[in-house]
Amino acid sequence: HPGAHAETHPEKPAYVMAASGETVTYRQLDEASNRFAHALRRHGLKAGDGIALCLENDARYYQIVWGAQRAGLYYTAVSTRLTPGELEYILNDCGAKVFVTSKTLAPLAEALVGRIPGVQRRLMVGGTIAGYESFEAAASGEPATPIADELEGADLLYSSGTTGRPKGVKFRLRGDPLGTPNPMLTLVSALYGMNGDTTYLSPAPLYHAAPLRFNLALQRLGGTSIIMEHFDAEK
Repeated sequence: HPGAHAETHPEKPAYVMAASGETVTYRQLDEASNRFAHALRRHGLKAGDGIALCLENDARYYQIVWGAQRAGLYYTAVSTRLTPGELEYILNDCGAKVFVTSKTLAPLAEALVGRIPGVQRRLMVGGTIAGYESFEAAASGEPATPIADELEGADLLYSSGTTGRPKGVKFRLRGDPLGTPNPMLTLVSALYGMNGDTTYLSPAPLYHAAPLRFNLALQRLGGTSIIMEHFDAEK
C-alpha cells in the first residue's frame, strides 16, 4: 500500500498525469489518502460503509480511492457520462454516505441535489457549487498519519445496465489488515510481470474496472502509472 512505499522511497512518483505533468509521489499519496480516511471517520463512516465518486481522470482520484480503501469502505466509481437519473439510481442503490464529484461536472452534480437522501456529505473537487462542500477543505485539516483502525476496503462497481437496471457487484469484506495481498495483485504480477520497476500507461477512464484496479495494484507494488486525462488516437 502507499504507506509502505512512502517509507522506502517517498519521492518516487506513484503516478503522473500525462497532459499536465502533475506528479503525485508515494509520500503525497500516502498523506493525502490518510487525511481523507480521517475525514471519512470524522463524518461518521465506519468499516463496511460506502462512498461514491464521479469525476474525470484527476490527480486526486487515487487519493480518494486509497482513503476509502484504507478505511475499510466500499467505494463506487461511477461513469461521468451518465444522466442525472442514471447516476441517482446508482448512488441510492449502493448506499453511499459520501459522494465526491468535481466542479467540471457541475451541471450533473447540481441536478442530484435533493435526489440522493442517503448521502450525508457531498464533496466537490476543484471548486464548489450550492449543495456541495470543498473536498480539499474537508481533508486539509486532518492528520497525515494513518487512522487507528486501518482495514482493506473494496470497490463496489456496477454493470452497464443493458438488460435492465445496473447491478452492483459487492465483494464481502473480510476485515483484512491494510496491505493484505489480493487476487488482482497476484494477477498483474504473475500474468503481466508488473513490479516496483514497472511504468504503466493508463489511457482509459478510471471509473472503469480494469484501469481502476490495475493502477491500484501497481501502486501496491510501488511502480509508477502515467495516467492520461483523455485518450486521443490522433496524439
